[in-house]
Amino acid sequence: MPADDRPPSTTLPAPLTSFIGRDSEIGDVLSLLDDDGTRLLTMMGAGGVGKTRLCLEVARRVEHDFADGAAFIPLAAIRDPELILHAIAKTAGVQERDDQPLVDSLVAALRDRHLLLVLDNFEHLLATSPLWLSELLGRCPRLKVLVTSRIALRIGGEQRYLVSPMPIPDPDGAIDVSEVTAVRLFVQRAHFIRSDFALSDANREAVSDICRRLEGLPLAIELAAARVNMFPPEQILLLLTDRFRLLAGGEQDAPVRMRSMRDGVAWSYDLLPAEEQQLFQQLSVFIGGFALDAAAAVGEGSLDAVAGVTSLVAANGRRARWRHPLCHAGNDSGVRVGAARRQWWRESREKPSRELVYRPRKSGFRG
Repeated sequence: MPADDRPPSTTLPAPLTSFIGRDSEIGDVLSLLDDDGTRLLTMMGAGGVGKTRLCLEVARRVEHDFADGAAFIPLAAIRDPELILHAIAKTAGVQERDDQPLVDSLVAALRDRHLLLVLDNFEHLLATSPLWLSELLGRCPRLKVLVTSRIALRIGGEQRYLVSPMPIPDPDGAIDVSEVTAVRLFVQRAHFIRSDFALSDANREAVSDICRRLEGLPLAIELAAARVNMFPPEQILLLLTDRFRLLAGGEQDAPVRMRSMRDGVAWSYDLLPAEEQQLFQQLSVFIGGFALDAAAAVGEGSLDAVAGVTSLVAANGRRARWRHPLCHAGNDSGVRVGAARRQWWRESREKPSRELVYRPRKSGFRG
């Protein structure tokens, strides 16, 4: 049967919750995938920002555009990069042969397939460059690959897309709070825990403040909403002064790193090479943000500090692109370490002897 005549198949997992918001992001990713020049699309962002959920929603919307459907390969449980090809072969129904390299067997099976290959959670398997993926794409012209990863794959032809946190309520109240994506997520998840929970005039302000304090991060919002069986939103907001104690106890079927904010940040930190872990320790003295010259000063004036920050954060045009999700580009040409990430470092490691506040409009920083 010709490839285009085969009924499309899928291994995409069925969603357990309704998808909320992200219309703009879905449009962006669909547009990129529709471009014939996009063969490899990596959706990047911090842990808990919703990369997998968004990726699956996009894949579900386009799977019927591919004659052979979509194949979903979860990578979180894999620890050896050499096992990725075996996981792909198993999902794609490719028989392994002793007399042939596995990549050749995959090419033989996928060469004529019009397929979307979805590789979820790639970041911890990048100790060695995934050259096999370049080979697979080069030899299978009708194959497209959609990846989620906290860091870039850094191979030729990779199109990167930053997944940002959800929009949060505007402090001036210009938009109806009930229509804001982050608030809608909180209300939905809280309703799962308490069927009588609803957004009201009494809790509207507290729920809005919770979403702002959590910077629109979906995982953090879901973990906070899960506490409504014990605390009203006003009390949850007060308890966010110790967010790591509050934001824990996630779903039992979730990966360990997604059951608490502490584990999520630790996973990102552990992905860093030793020299970047040391740099992150140095940068934790800053409150709010810092500029490259300030980072160089903290690093005793070494150009290595500037190079290290550049490695952590890669800017691309107007929009910040994540090199690694522990730091991100901020306003005023500064760089920020997220509040949760900074708190994790200060509680998990030795507390810095002093703190520095960067003042971008005063051309410097002070302790």
